[in-house]
Amino acid sequence: MAPEKFIVEVEPAKPAKDGRPSMGPVYRSLFAKDGFPPPIPGLDCCWDIFRLSVEKYPNNRMLGHREIVDGKPGKYVWMSYKEVYDIVIKVGNSIRSCGVNKGDKCGIYGANCAEWIISMEACNAHGLYCVPLYDTLGAGAVEFIISHAEVTIAFAEEKKLPELLKTFPNASKYLKTIVSFGKVTPQQKEEVEKFGVVLYSWDEFLQLGSEKQFDLPVKKKEDICTIMYTSGTTGDPKGVLISNTSIVTLIAGVQCLLGSVNESLTVDDVFLSYLPLAHIFDRVIEECFINHGGSIGFWRGDVKLLTEDIGELKPTIFCAVPRVLDRIYSGLQHKITSGGLLKSTLFNLAYAYKHRNLKKGQSHVEASPLSDKVVFSKVKEGLGGRVRLILSGAAPLASHVEAFLRVVGCCHVLQGYGLTETCAGTFVSLPNHYDMLGTVGPPVPNVDVCLESVPEMSYDALSSTPRGEVCVRGDTLFSGYFKREDLTKEVMIDGWFHTGDVGEWQPNGSLKIIDRKKNIFKLSQGEYVAVENLENIYGDNPIIDSIWIYGNSFESFLVAVINPNERAIEHWAEHNGISGDFASLCENVKVKEYIVGELAKTGKEKKLKGFEFIKAVHLDPLPFDMERDLLTPTFKKKRPQLFKYYKDVIDNMYKGTK
Repeated sequence: MAPEKFIVEVEPAKPAKDGRPSMGPVYRSLFAKDGFPPPIPGLDCCWDIFRLSVEKYPNNRMLGHREIVDGKPGKYVWMSYKEVYDIVIKVGNSIRSCGVNKGDKCGIYGANCAEWIISMEACNAHGLYCVPLYDTLGAGAVEFIISHAEVTIAFAEEKKLPELLKTFPNASKYLKTIVSFGKVTPQQKEEVEKFGVVLYSWDEFLQLGSEKQFDLPVKKKEDICTIMYTSGTTGDPKGVLISNTSIVTLIAGVQCLLGSVNESLTVDDVFLSYLPLAHIFDRVIEECFINHGGSIGFWRGDVKLLTEDIGELKPTIFCAVPRVLDRIYSGLQHKITSGGLLKSTLFNLAYAYKHRNLKKGQSHVEASPLSDKVVFSKVKEGLGGRVRLILSGAAPLASHVEAFLRVVGCCHVLQGYGLTETCAGTFVSLPNHYDMLGTVGPPVPNVDVCLESVPEMSYDALSSTPRGEVCVRGDTLFSGYFKREDLTKEVMIDGWFHTGDVGEWQPNGSLKIIDRKKNIFKLSQGEYVAVENLENIYGDNPIIDSIWIYGNSFESFLVAVINPNERAIEHWAEHNGISGDFASLCENVKVKEYIVGELAKTGKEKKLKGFEFIKAVHLDPLPFDMERDLLTPTFKKKRPQLFKYYKDVIDNMYKGTK
């Protein structure tokens, strides 16, 4: 029996022509076979999303944070939609009384909090371009964005003010007003006055426009509502122009998709806001929640306290990046192995039974209700007890982690794919389809998608297993890179946005991301290596938390720097009579040999070619991080920086292996 197919062909394939590679057929979601979902009536811009929800759900809880009582975190305290609206109107009047008008640029800098959303909605109300200033890009990038986007007013978290002040005097060419989400010191006020800049505390700023009432300008669908600067793995950040149309279209698509799989959002849904609002992933999810009158609770800003915040808030939808889910997976694995033989035997039996039933196509509710109740309910409680949907995005989630969470999480675990340029969601896997494991699912019902062949990497969009660069067309696409027409033309060709990611269609119409177009190099024997694909294959081994593979055209083989999984390595060492702490195990030759052997097993299993095997490894106990500039804020590897940082290590690996 042929598998159910979740895409429909809308245009035939095109052969190579005039120097352009061949393109596979154009597909769209099965849920859009009769056309894309119509726009939601009355929803023309981001301001309408909020305004209509205030009319419909004035007393619903909208934004919550944990109250600190006697230095201890207490319950979540909430502001209703109407209470938030009243403050947004005040903030808007104050912004306008500073001489800031429609089309001007407003920066927002800081961790997610109610004031972030309030400032953003004030921008939406008055047709300003909301420009998030990255929490993780450091002063250089913040200054770059303020100057490049010509930001005239900026809102900032109190503890970010010192960082923001470092951007002067250069930033003062444009930036004239700063508003703190909290308090300000007299010294800070004095410091900025020298540059002709005015600094307000949050309370002072709210009073500023209290006597004035400005009319809200007319906002058009095609107006830009935000410029999101993407953290490039190379070069300066690029300002992605996102219009009202993009976000409103995306919301209609998400609504259609969730409705089609019986998982529609409701007023009772609760979301934990912790992934940065400066990124498109969290921004559009929060817009979807606001559109349905749901509640958004903010974390306290510390990853170590995240599970505690989850326990208090009890969210119904949990969005995560693989890094967070890896951490949850490792924590659970540790609990299972340290729970004693009886407990781990019971767990393994329940796991195997439920896993087998999921593979047979049963839904997660039917697969093993008894195991859920007796064994896995504790995992569910760990996520607050009410999560019905875990959505992973921003980077590929390892299949073993996804499979594990699908079994023990007692909820749907879905993987999505999108870019800032496609307004986040472009593909998402569907609930209760175990055959979509390890894929990003079919396209969402508001885009057309096709694959374009990449001949230099031997990816053919017309072959029986179609592979090629993922190209997207539709109203969710960005309006170009701000002030960089040249870069826009490179990626937008005949209405198709070229993502730079290489995908492979699966028989059921879901897509697997297998490679990155630019991450390709030649070894000395002339063989091409698609490094991202190899990292995905090797990285799926549970003994590896993270892997960076290196090679160049002067060497005939590959080497790798690996962050091994601490528990897995310590467990192996214990069984093999090797003592020492994690750092010394990472130095141990026997441990390195063991890992090279494990990688070779993976290579054989996946039928890799000889030159794709890893011949030497360096084990770093310290995970790749942003502090050493090895990762972007969305945890993508910065390859030039990794090479610079580990250059001596690489030289030694090549010397030592010859």
